[in-house]
Amino acid sequence: MKKKNRKIYIVLTYTGTILSRIIRFYTRDEFSHVSLSLDKKLNKMYSFGRLNPYNPFIGGFVREGINIGTFKRFKNTKAEIYCIEVTNEQYNKIRQIIKNINLNREDYKFNFMGLVLAGINYRYTRKKCFYCAEFVKYLINEANLEIKLSNAVKPIDFKKYNNLDILYTGVLKNYN
Repeated sequence: MKKKNRKIYIVLTYTGTILSRIIRFYTRDEFSHVSLSLDKKLNKMYSFGRLNPYNPFIGGFVREGINIGTFKRFKNTKAEIYCIEVTNEQYNKIRQIIKNINLNREDYKFNFMGLVLAGINYRYTRKKCFYCAEFVKYLINEANLEIKLSNAVKPIDFKKYNNLDILYTGVLKNYN
């Protein structure tokens, strides 16, 4: 068994925006978005979401932060933050994938159809196209973490993983 000495952070959020309210109504889930961070302070979180905090219809690969972009604009964003212990190899694999996607970000698109169909438990995929939960699942799968998630993954599904340790529940901007 390989030693697990690094951590990654799964960040579930609900901003209260019109789009997040629609997703919440449609899925009946507490959270409408998920991000992954490689650092406990969440200085950099990665996901697929709005490219512009003022336009919910233009999406793609995003680097998020508690005090930047959408989360800066929506100060009362509700969050739950979890950590997962990983090996150095798994951590580095996730970091490398994020780096590669960031370098080629113009090649990646937001999977709007996949997002809509996930609400009715139907998986719709396209090459280099993700919605938030699909992206985080992709990172986890590529790093060979033992997490069983549904094919039509939703943000709330990440709470079902047994090896998650909850770090925080509350307003995202108050996390420290």
